[in-house]
Amino acid sequence: MYSLFFLGVVSFILALVLTPLARNLARRWGVVDHPDTHRKRHSQPIPRIGGVPIVAACVGSFGFLILMDSRGGDIIGDAIPFVNRFLPGVFLIFATGLADDIFGLAPWQKLAGQFAAAGAAYWAGVSVHGFGGIAISHWWSLPITIAWLVLCTNAVNLIDGVDGLATGVGLFAAATTLVAALLQNNFQLAAATIPLVGALMGFLRYNFNPASIFLGDSGSLLIGFLLGSYGIIWSQKSATILGMTAPLMALSIPLLDTGLSIVRRFLNNKPIFGADRGHIHHRLLDRGLTTRKAVLIVYGLSSLAAILSLAVSSRGLSRLVLVVFCGAAWIGIQHLGYIELGVAGRMFVEGAFRRQLSAQIELQTRQKSLSAAGTPEECWNVIAEISREFGFSGARMVLAGRAFDFRDDSLEMNVWEANIPLSDADFIALTRPIADHKNSGIVAPYLEMLSKTLTPKLTTFSSLPQPSKPPRLEEWPSPEPSESEVGARGA
Repeated sequence: MYSLFFLGVVSFILALVLTPLARNLARRWGVVDHPDTHRKRHSQPIPRIGGVPIVAACVGSFGFLILMDSRGGDIIGDAIPFVNRFLPGVFLIFATGLADDIFGLAPWQKLAGQFAAAGAAYWAGVSVHGFGGIAISHWWSLPITIAWLVLCTNAVNLIDGVDGLATGVGLFAAATTLVAALLQNNFQLAAATIPLVGALMGFLRYNFNPASIFLGDSGSLLIGFLLGSYGIIWSQKSATILGMTAPLMALSIPLLDTGLSIVRRFLNNKPIFGADRGHIHHRLLDRGLTTRKAVLIVYGLSSLAAILSLAVSSRGLSRLVLVVFCGAAWIGIQHLGYIELGVAGRMFVEGAFRRQLSAQIELQTRQKSLSAAGTPEECWNVIAEISREFGFSGARMVLAGRAFDFRDDSLEMNVWEANIPLSDADFIALTRPIADHKNSGIVAPYLEMLSKTLTPKLTTFSSLPQPSKPPRLEEWPSPEPSESEVGARGA
Protein backbone atom coordinates (compact mmCIF):
# COMPACT_ATOMS: atom_id res chain seq x y z
CA MET A 1 0.00 0.00 0.00
CA TYR A 2 2.93 2.33 0.73
CA SER A 3 4.20 1.81 -2.83
CA LEU A 4 0.82 2.78 -4.30
CA PHE A 5 0.71 5.91 -2.17
CA PHE A 6 4.25 6.74 -3.25
CA LEU A 7 3.37 6.32 -6.95
CA GLY A 8 0.32 8.56 -6.69
CA VAL A 9 2.03 11.35 -4.73
CA VAL A 10 5.14 11.42 -6.92
CA SER A 11 3.05 11.44 -10.09
CA PHE A 12 0.94 14.30 -8.71
CA ILE A 13 4.01 16.37 -7.77
CA LEU A 14 5.69 15.71 -11.13
CA ALA A 15 2.56 16.80 -13.00
CA LEU A 16 2.39 20.00 -10.93
CA VAL A 17 6.02 20.80 -11.74
CA LEU A 18 6.27 19.61 -15.34
CA THR A 19 2.97 20.97 -16.70
CA PRO A 20 3.96 24.69 -16.54
CA LEU A 21 7.34 23.81 -18.08
CA ALA A 22 5.63 22.02 -20.98
CA ARG A 23 3.18 24.92 -21.31
CA ASN A 24 5.98 27.47 -21.62
CA LEU A 25 7.89 25.37 -24.13
CA ALA A 26 4.76 24.92 -26.25
CA ARG A 27 4.22 28.68 -26.31
CA ARG A 28 7.83 29.23 -27.36
CA TRP A 29 7.57 26.63 -30.14
CA GLY A 30 4.15 27.80 -31.31
CA VAL A 31 2.34 24.53 -30.50
CA VAL A 32 -0.87 26.30 -29.49
CA ASP A 33 -4.59 26.04 -30.17
CA HIS A 34 -5.89 29.19 -31.81
CA PRO A 35 -9.42 30.45 -31.02
CA ASP A 36 -12.15 30.79 -33.65
CA THR A 37 -15.69 32.16 -33.75
CA HIS A 38 -17.49 28.82 -33.63
CA ARG A 39 -16.18 26.06 -31.35
CA LYS A 40 -12.88 27.35 -29.93
CA ARG A 41 -13.94 30.35 -27.89
CA HIS A 42 -10.93 30.84 -25.64
CA SER A 43 -9.63 34.40 -25.68
CA GLN A 44 -6.01 33.67 -26.64
CA PRO A 45 -3.86 30.85 -28.09
CA ILE A 46 -3.46 28.01 -25.57
CA PRO A 47 -0.68 25.35 -25.58
CA ARG A 48 -2.06 21.94 -26.51
CA ILE A 49 0.54 19.31 -25.57
CA GLY A 50 -0.88 18.28 -22.18
CA GLY A 51 -0.08 14.65 -22.87
CA VAL A 52 3.65 15.32 -22.49
CA PRO A 53 3.66 16.20 -18.75
CA ILE A 54 1.10 13.45 -18.04
CA VAL A 55 3.30 10.79 -19.65
CA ALA A 56 6.40 12.18 -17.97
CA ALA A 57 4.69 12.17 -14.57
CA CYS A 58 3.47 8.57 -14.91
CA VAL A 59 6.78 7.21 -16.17
CA GLY A 60 8.75 9.30 -13.70
CA SER A 61 6.80 7.97 -10.73
CA PHE A 62 7.68 4.39 -11.69
CA GLY A 63 11.29 5.39 -12.15
CA PHE A 64 11.49 6.88 -8.67
CA LEU A 65 9.82 3.80 -7.16
CA ILE A 66 12.29 1.43 -8.83
CA LEU A 67 15.18 3.56 -7.59
CA MET A 68 13.82 3.31 -4.05
CA ASP A 69 15.11 0.35 -2.08
CA SER A 70 11.62 -0.97 -1.36
CA ARG A 71 9.44 -4.03 -1.88
CA GLY A 72 7.29 -1.93 -4.23
CA GLY A 73 10.15 -1.77 -6.69
CA ASP A 74 10.40 -5.55 -6.63
CA ILE A 75 6.67 -5.94 -7.27
CA ILE A 76 6.84 -3.50 -10.18
CA GLY A 77 9.79 -5.49 -11.47
CA ASP A 78 7.61 -8.62 -11.56
CA ALA A 79 5.28 -6.87 -14.00
CA ILE A 80 8.08 -5.72 -16.32
CA PRO A 81 7.50 -8.49 -18.95
CA PHE A 82 3.88 -7.36 -19.40
CA VAL A 83 4.87 -3.69 -19.29
CA ASN A 84 7.47 -4.21 -21.99
CA ARG A 85 4.80 -5.72 -24.24
CA PHE A 86 2.24 -3.03 -23.41
CA LEU A 87 4.55 -0.01 -23.84
CA PRO A 88 4.65 -0.12 -27.68
CA GLY A 89 0.89 0.42 -27.83
CA VAL A 90 1.12 3.31 -25.35
CA PHE A 91 3.98 4.83 -27.34
CA LEU A 92 2.06 4.50 -30.62
CA ILE A 93 -1.07 6.22 -29.30
CA PHE A 94 0.95 8.98 -27.62
CA ALA A 95 3.05 9.54 -30.74
CA THR A 96 -0.08 9.69 -32.90
CA GLY A 97 -1.64 12.34 -30.68
CA LEU A 98 1.56 14.36 -30.37
CA ALA A 99 2.07 14.31 -34.15
CA ASP A 100 -1.46 15.61 -34.60
CA ASP A 101 -0.86 18.36 -32.02
CA ILE A 102 2.35 19.51 -33.70
CA PHE A 103 1.88 18.82 -37.41
CA GLY A 104 -1.79 17.97 -37.86
CA LEU A 105 -2.90 14.59 -39.17
CA ALA A 106 -5.70 13.54 -41.47
CA PRO A 107 -8.54 11.59 -39.79
CA TRP A 108 -7.50 8.35 -41.49
CA GLN A 109 -3.92 8.77 -40.24
CA LYS A 110 -5.10 9.23 -36.65
CA LEU A 111 -7.40 6.23 -36.99
CA ALA A 112 -4.57 4.11 -38.40
CA GLY A 113 -2.40 4.99 -35.40
CA GLN A 114 -5.22 4.05 -33.04
CA PHE A 115 -5.76 0.69 -34.71
CA ALA A 116 -2.03 -0.03 -34.59
CA ALA A 117 -1.89 0.83 -30.88
CA ALA A 118 -4.96 -1.32 -30.15
CA GLY A 119 -3.39 -4.22 -32.03
CA ALA A 120 -0.20 -3.85 -30.01
CA ALA A 121 -2.20 -3.86 -26.76
CA TYR A 122 -3.97 -7.06 -27.83
CA TRP A 123 -0.62 -8.68 -28.55
CA ALA A 124 0.48 -7.64 -25.03
CA GLY A 125 -2.42 -9.58 -23.51
CA VAL A 126 -5.07 -6.87 -23.17
CA SER A 127 -8.04 -8.75 -24.64
CA VAL A 128 -11.76 -9.07 -24.02
CA HIS A 129 -12.63 -12.65 -23.03
CA GLY A 130 -16.36 -12.33 -22.40
CA PHE A 131 -19.34 -10.06 -22.00
CA GLY A 132 -22.47 -10.59 -19.96
CA GLY A 133 -21.28 -14.01 -18.83
CA ILE A 134 -20.82 -15.20 -22.43
CA ALA A 135 -17.34 -16.36 -23.37
CA ILE A 136 -15.90 -14.86 -26.55
CA SER A 137 -13.92 -17.00 -28.97
CA HIS A 138 -10.39 -16.11 -30.00
CA TRP A 139 -11.55 -15.00 -33.45
CA TRP A 140 -14.05 -12.54 -31.99
CA SER A 141 -11.79 -11.37 -29.18
CA LEU A 142 -9.42 -9.50 -31.50
CA PRO A 143 -11.98 -7.31 -33.35
CA ILE A 144 -13.99 -6.66 -30.16
CA THR A 145 -10.87 -5.65 -28.24
CA ILE A 146 -9.68 -3.32 -30.99
CA ALA A 147 -13.16 -1.81 -31.39
CA TRP A 148 -13.40 -1.19 -27.62
CA LEU A 149 -9.98 0.44 -27.41
CA VAL A 150 -10.55 2.65 -30.46
CA LEU A 151 -13.98 3.62 -29.12
CA CYS A 152 -12.62 4.59 -25.69
CA THR A 153 -9.72 6.46 -27.27
CA ASN A 154 -12.00 8.58 -29.40
CA ALA A 155 -14.63 8.99 -26.68
CA VAL A 156 -12.28 10.92 -24.40
CA ASN A 157 -10.96 12.86 -27.39
CA LEU A 158 -14.46 13.94 -28.45
CA ILE A 159 -15.53 15.07 -25.00
CA ASP A 160 -12.44 17.30 -24.70
CA GLY A 161 -14.37 20.41 -25.72
CA VAL A 162 -14.23 22.75 -22.72
CA ASP A 163 -11.67 23.49 -20.03
CA GLY A 164 -11.05 20.62 -17.65
CA LEU A 165 -13.85 18.37 -18.90
CA ALA A 166 -11.92 15.44 -20.40
CA THR A 167 -9.29 15.61 -17.66
CA GLY A 168 -11.91 15.48 -14.90
CA VAL A 169 -13.96 12.75 -16.54
CA GLY A 170 -10.78 10.73 -17.08
CA LEU A 171 -9.83 11.31 -13.45
CA PHE A 172 -13.17 9.93 -12.20
CA ALA A 173 -12.89 6.87 -14.47
CA ALA A 174 -9.28 6.22 -13.44
CA ALA A 175 -10.12 6.60 -9.74
CA THR A 176 -13.03 4.17 -10.19
CA THR A 177 -10.72 1.62 -11.79
CA LEU A 178 -8.25 2.12 -8.93
CA VAL A 179 -10.93 1.43 -6.30
CA ALA A 180 -12.09 -1.66 -8.22
CA ALA A 181 -8.51 -2.93 -8.40
CA LEU A 182 -8.08 -2.50 -4.65
CA LEU A 183 -11.35 -4.31 -3.99
CA GLN A 184 -10.16 -7.18 -6.21
CA ASN A 185 -6.68 -7.20 -4.58
CA ASN A 186 -5.29 -6.63 -8.07
CA PHE A 187 -2.10 -4.81 -7.13
CA GLN A 188 -0.70 -4.64 -10.66
CA LEU A 189 -3.81 -2.90 -12.00
CA ALA A 190 -3.79 -0.55 -9.03
CA ALA A 191 -0.10 0.21 -9.58
CA ALA A 192 -0.79 0.95 -13.25
CA THR A 193 -3.78 3.18 -12.49
CA ILE A 194 -2.71 5.31 -9.55
CA PRO A 195 0.05 7.22 -11.41
CA LEU A 196 -2.58 8.27 -13.96
CA VAL A 197 -4.85 9.42 -11.14
CA GLY A 198 -2.05 11.48 -9.62
CA ALA A 199 -0.96 12.94 -12.97
CA LEU A 200 -4.51 13.97 -13.90
CA MET A 201 -5.02 15.61 -10.50
CA GLY A 202 -1.83 17.62 -10.92
CA PHE A 203 -2.61 18.52 -14.53
CA LEU A 204 -6.17 19.59 -13.68
CA ARG A 205 -4.69 22.44 -11.64
CA TYR A 206 -3.72 24.10 -14.95
CA ASN A 207 -6.44 22.67 -17.17
CA PHE A 208 -9.54 23.70 -15.21
CA ASN A 209 -11.35 26.83 -16.33
CA PRO A 210 -9.73 29.16 -17.20
CA ALA A 211 -7.22 26.70 -18.68
CA SER A 212 -3.63 27.70 -19.39
CA ILE A 213 -2.89 24.41 -21.21
CA PHE A 214 -5.03 21.90 -23.10
CA LEU A 215 -4.77 18.13 -23.17
CA GLY A 216 -4.45 18.08 -26.94
CA ASP A 217 -4.70 14.80 -28.79
CA SER A 218 -1.48 13.65 -27.12
CA GLY A 219 -3.33 13.77 -23.81
CA SER A 220 -6.92 12.87 -24.69
CA LEU A 221 -6.05 9.93 -26.94
CA LEU A 222 -3.61 8.61 -24.35
CA ILE A 223 -6.11 8.86 -21.48
CA GLY A 224 -8.86 7.13 -23.48
CA PHE A 225 -6.50 4.36 -24.58
CA LEU A 226 -5.20 3.74 -21.05
CA LEU A 227 -8.69 3.76 -19.52
CA GLY A 228 -9.94 1.35 -22.17
CA SER A 229 -7.00 -0.98 -21.51
CA TYR A 230 -7.42 -0.76 -17.74
CA GLY A 231 -11.13 -1.49 -18.17
CA ILE A 232 -10.34 -4.73 -19.99
CA ILE A 233 -7.89 -5.78 -17.27
CA TRP A 234 -10.57 -4.89 -14.67
CA SER A 235 -13.11 -7.11 -16.46
CA GLN A 236 -10.66 -10.02 -16.64
CA LYS A 237 -10.46 -10.08 -12.85
CA SER A 238 -14.13 -9.29 -12.24
CA ALA A 239 -16.03 -11.70 -10.02
CA THR A 240 -19.36 -10.89 -11.66
CA ILE A 241 -20.65 -12.42 -14.86
CA LEU A 242 -21.30 -8.92 -16.20
CA GLY A 243 -17.65 -8.63 -17.20
CA MET A 244 -17.19 -5.49 -19.31
CA THR A 245 -20.38 -3.88 -17.99
CA ALA A 246 -18.71 -2.18 -15.01
CA PRO A 247 -15.85 -0.59 -17.04
CA LEU A 248 -18.39 0.49 -19.63
CA MET A 249 -20.43 2.24 -16.94
CA ALA A 250 -17.31 3.92 -15.53
CA LEU A 251 -16.67 5.43 -18.98
CA SER A 252 -20.36 5.96 -19.71
CA ILE A 253 -20.26 9.76 -20.05
CA PRO A 254 -17.67 9.95 -22.86
CA LEU A 255 -19.03 6.77 -24.47
CA LEU A 256 -22.60 8.10 -24.37
CA ASP A 257 -21.47 11.41 -25.86
CA THR A 258 -19.67 9.57 -28.66
CA GLY A 259 -22.68 7.36 -29.38
CA LEU A 260 -25.01 10.35 -29.48
CA SER A 261 -22.62 12.19 -31.81
CA ILE A 262 -22.55 9.29 -34.26
CA VAL A 263 -26.34 8.91 -34.24
CA ARG A 264 -26.96 12.67 -34.54
CA ARG A 265 -24.59 13.09 -37.46
CA PHE A 266 -25.99 10.03 -39.20
CA LEU A 267 -29.57 11.27 -38.85
CA ASN A 268 -28.56 14.74 -40.05
CA ASN A 269 -26.59 13.29 -42.97
CA LYS A 270 -23.39 14.93 -41.75
CA PRO A 271 -19.84 13.50 -41.67
CA ILE A 272 -19.45 11.08 -38.75
CA PHE A 273 -15.95 12.40 -38.01
CA GLY A 274 -16.90 16.04 -38.45
CA ALA A 275 -16.99 18.61 -35.66
CA ASP A 276 -20.14 20.27 -34.36
CA ARG A 277 -21.64 21.93 -31.30
CA GLY A 278 -23.98 19.12 -30.36
CA HIS A 279 -21.97 17.43 -27.62
CA ILE A 280 -23.32 17.08 -24.09
CA HIS A 281 -21.25 20.00 -22.80
CA HIS A 282 -22.38 22.18 -25.69
CA ARG A 283 -26.03 21.44 -24.90
CA LEU A 284 -25.43 22.47 -21.29
CA LEU A 285 -23.72 25.68 -22.40
CA ASP A 286 -26.60 26.45 -24.77
CA ARG A 287 -28.93 26.32 -21.77
CA GLY A 288 -27.15 29.34 -20.36
CA LEU A 289 -24.75 27.60 -17.98
CA THR A 290 -21.24 28.91 -17.50
CA THR A 291 -18.33 26.72 -18.50
CA ARG A 292 -17.53 25.90 -14.88
CA LYS A 293 -21.13 24.97 -14.03
CA ALA A 294 -21.43 22.79 -17.14
CA VAL A 295 -18.19 20.99 -16.29
CA LEU A 296 -19.19 20.50 -12.66
CA ILE A 297 -22.52 18.99 -13.75
CA VAL A 298 -20.68 16.49 -15.94
CA TYR A 299 -18.34 15.79 -13.03
CA GLY A 300 -21.37 14.99 -10.89
CA LEU A 301 -22.75 12.64 -13.54
CA SER A 302 -19.34 10.98 -13.80
CA SER A 303 -19.20 10.44 -10.04
CA LEU A 304 -22.69 8.89 -10.13
CA ALA A 305 -21.63 6.59 -12.97
CA ALA A 306 -18.52 5.67 -10.98
CA ILE A 307 -20.56 4.69 -7.93
CA LEU A 308 -22.97 2.62 -10.02
CA SER A 309 -20.12 0.88 -11.87
CA LEU A 310 -18.66 -0.24 -8.54
CA ALA A 311 -22.09 -1.26 -7.24
CA VAL A 312 -22.78 -3.38 -10.32
CA SER A 313 -19.92 -5.67 -9.24
CA SER A 314 -22.17 -6.90 -6.44
CA ARG A 315 -24.08 -9.96 -7.60
CA GLY A 316 -27.13 -9.10 -5.52
CA LEU A 317 -27.44 -5.51 -6.78
CA SER A 318 -26.24 -5.84 -10.39
CA ARG A 319 -29.67 -6.05 -12.08
CA LEU A 320 -31.18 -3.25 -9.99
CA VAL A 321 -28.15 -1.04 -10.63
CA LEU A 322 -28.40 -1.63 -14.38
CA VAL A 323 -32.09 -0.65 -14.38
CA VAL A 324 -31.34 2.53 -12.40
CA PHE A 325 -28.40 3.35 -14.66
CA CYS A 326 -30.35 2.87 -17.90
CA GLY A 327 -33.29 4.86 -16.55
CA ALA A 328 -31.04 7.75 -15.49
CA ALA A 329 -29.31 7.74 -18.89
CA TRP A 330 -32.65 7.85 -20.70
CA ILE A 331 -33.92 10.75 -18.59
CA GLY A 332 -30.66 12.63 -19.11
CA ILE A 333 -30.79 12.24 -22.89
CA GLN A 334 -34.39 13.49 -22.93
CA HIS A 335 -33.42 16.61 -20.96
CA LEU A 336 -30.64 17.42 -23.41
CA GLY A 337 -33.31 18.10 -26.04
CA TYR A 338 -31.84 16.45 -29.14
CA ILE A 339 -34.45 17.20 -31.83
CA GLU A 340 -33.15 14.60 -34.28
CA LEU A 341 -33.51 11.80 -31.74
CA GLY A 342 -37.06 12.85 -30.91
CA VAL A 343 -38.08 13.01 -34.56
CA ALA A 344 -36.46 9.65 -35.31
CA GLY A 345 -38.18 8.09 -32.29
CA ARG A 346 -41.61 9.38 -33.31
CA MET A 347 -41.07 8.20 -36.89
CA PHE A 348 -40.23 4.74 -35.64
CA VAL A 349 -43.15 4.52 -33.19
CA GLU A 350 -45.70 5.97 -35.62
CA GLY A 351 -44.57 3.74 -38.47
CA ALA A 352 -43.25 6.59 -40.65
CA PHE A 353 -39.86 4.93 -40.90
CA ARG A 354 -41.39 1.72 -42.20
CA ARG A 355 -43.55 3.65 -44.67
CA GLN A 356 -40.52 5.52 -45.99
CA LEU A 357 -38.57 2.29 -46.26
CA SER A 358 -41.45 0.60 -48.08
CA ALA A 359 -41.76 3.57 -50.45
CA GLN A 360 -38.02 3.49 -51.22
CA ILE A 361 -38.19 -0.24 -51.95
CA GLU A 362 -41.21 0.31 -54.21
CA LEU A 363 -39.44 3.18 -55.97
CA GLN A 364 -36.36 1.10 -56.77
CA THR A 365 -38.53 -1.79 -57.93
CA ARG A 366 -40.45 0.48 -60.33
CA GLN A 367 -37.22 2.07 -61.53
CA LYS A 368 -36.14 -1.34 -62.79
CA SER A 369 -39.48 -1.74 -64.59
CA LEU A 370 -39.18 1.74 -66.11
CA SER A 371 -35.62 1.05 -67.25
CA ALA A 372 -36.78 -2.16 -68.93
CA ALA A 373 -39.68 -0.46 -70.76
CA GLY A 374 -39.14 -0.53 -74.51
CA THR A 375 -41.84 1.92 -75.69
CA PRO A 376 -43.32 5.21 -74.48
CA GLU A 377 -46.58 3.36 -73.79
CA GLU A 378 -44.85 0.90 -71.47
CA CYS A 379 -43.11 3.79 -69.71
CA TRP A 380 -46.44 5.54 -69.21
CA ASN A 381 -48.06 2.43 -67.71
CA VAL A 382 -45.34 2.29 -65.05
CA ILE A 383 -45.45 6.05 -64.37
CA ALA A 384 -49.24 6.23 -64.11
CA GLU A 385 -49.40 3.30 -61.71
CA ILE A 386 -46.65 4.45 -59.36
CA SER A 387 -47.87 8.06 -59.44
CA ARG A 388 -51.27 6.94 -58.18
CA GLU A 389 -49.65 4.80 -55.48
CA PHE A 390 -47.55 7.73 -54.27
CA GLY A 391 -50.58 10.01 -53.98
CA PHE A 392 -50.33 12.16 -57.11
CA SER A 393 -53.70 13.42 -58.36
CA GLY A 394 -52.66 13.69 -61.98
CA ALA A 395 -49.86 13.27 -64.50
CA ARG A 396 -49.15 14.47 -68.00
CA MET A 397 -46.38 13.26 -70.27
CA VAL A 398 -45.16 14.03 -73.77
CA LEU A 399 -42.54 11.54 -74.85
CA ALA A 400 -41.24 10.90 -78.39
CA GLY A 401 -44.24 12.58 -80.01
CA ARG A 402 -46.82 10.76 -77.89
CA ALA A 403 -49.03 12.33 -75.24
CA PHE A 404 -50.44 10.69 -72.13
CA ASP A 405 -52.37 11.98 -69.13
CA PHE A 406 -54.57 10.99 -66.24
CA ARG A 407 -56.36 12.90 -63.53
CA ASP A 408 -58.21 11.81 -60.41
CA ASP A 409 -61.08 14.31 -60.01
CA SER A 410 -62.07 12.78 -56.68
CA LEU A 411 -59.05 14.38 -55.02
CA GLU A 412 -59.18 17.99 -53.79
CA MET A 413 -58.38 20.79 -56.17
CA ASN A 414 -55.77 22.55 -54.01
CA VAL A 415 -52.69 21.11 -55.66
CA TRP A 416 -49.13 21.93 -56.55
CA GLU A 417 -47.48 20.92 -59.84
CA ALA A 418 -43.96 19.77 -60.66
CA ASN A 419 -42.66 19.99 -64.24
CA ILE A 420 -39.77 17.80 -65.35
CA PRO A 421 -38.29 18.86 -68.72
CA LEU A 422 -36.73 15.96 -70.60
CA SER A 423 -35.93 17.86 -73.80
CA ASP A 424 -37.24 20.87 -75.71
CA ALA A 425 -40.38 18.92 -76.65
CA ASP A 426 -40.63 16.21 -74.01
CA PHE A 427 -41.71 16.64 -70.41
CA ILE A 428 -43.56 15.17 -67.47
CA ALA A 429 -45.89 17.19 -65.21
CA LEU A 430 -47.22 15.82 -61.95
CA THR A 431 -49.82 17.31 -59.61
CA ARG A 432 -50.30 16.48 -55.96
CA PRO A 433 -52.80 17.66 -53.32
CA ILE A 434 -51.23 20.24 -51.00
CA ALA A 435 -52.71 18.67 -47.87
CA ASP A 436 -51.50 15.13 -48.71
CA HIS A 437 -48.35 14.46 -46.68
CA LYS A 438 -48.36 10.70 -47.14
CA ASN A 439 -45.10 9.54 -48.75
CA SER A 440 -44.06 13.18 -49.02
CA GLY A 441 -40.45 12.21 -48.38
CA ILE A 442 -40.39 10.12 -51.57
CA VAL A 443 -41.50 12.94 -53.92
CA ALA A 444 -38.07 14.41 -54.66
CA PRO A 445 -36.39 11.00 -55.20
CA TYR A 446 -39.30 10.00 -57.47
CA LEU A 447 -38.94 13.10 -59.64
CA GLU A 448 -35.19 12.61 -59.84
CA MET A 449 -35.66 8.96 -60.81
CA LEU A 450 -38.04 9.87 -63.64
CA SER A 451 -35.59 12.40 -65.07
CA LYS A 452 -32.54 10.11 -64.88
CA THR A 453 -34.37 7.05 -66.24
CA LEU A 454 -36.35 8.63 -69.09
CA THR A 455 -33.79 11.09 -70.50
CA PRO A 456 -31.44 8.35 -71.83
CA LYS A 457 -34.41 6.66 -73.54
CA LEU A 458 -35.17 9.69 -75.77
CA THR A 459 -32.52 8.70 -78.31
CA THR A 460 -33.96 5.18 -78.61
CA PHE A 461 -37.58 6.36 -78.78
CA SER A 462 -36.80 8.96 -81.47
CA SER A 463 -36.29 6.12 -83.99
CA LEU A 464 -39.82 4.80 -83.43
CA PRO A 465 -42.55 5.61 -86.01
CA GLN A 466 -44.13 8.96 -85.20
CA PRO A 467 -47.89 9.22 -84.65
CA SER A 468 -50.00 10.62 -87.49
CA LYS A 469 -51.33 13.45 -85.32
CA PRO A 470 -49.16 15.66 -83.16
CA PRO A 471 -49.79 15.39 -79.44
CA ARG A 472 -52.28 17.75 -77.94
CA LEU A 473 -53.02 17.98 -74.25
CA GLU A 474 -56.01 20.03 -73.24
CA GLU A 475 -55.70 22.08 -70.09
CA TRP A 476 -57.33 20.34 -67.19
CA PRO A 477 -60.56 22.16 -66.36
CA SER A 478 -60.68 23.66 -62.91
CA PRO A 479 -63.48 25.44 -61.10
CA GLU A 480 -63.14 29.06 -60.17
CA PRO A 481 -61.40 29.16 -56.79
CA SER A 482 -63.17 30.55 -53.82
CA GLU A 483 -61.65 33.33 -51.76
CA SER A 484 -60.35 30.83 -49.23
CA GLU A 485 -58.66 28.88 -52.01
CA VAL A 486 -56.91 31.84 -53.61
CA GLY A 487 -53.20 31.44 -52.97
CA ALA A 488 -53.52 27.79 -51.96
CA ARG A 489 -53.82 26.44 -55.49
CA GLY A 490 -50.53 25.80 -57.29
CA ALA A 491 -49.73 25.24 -60.89
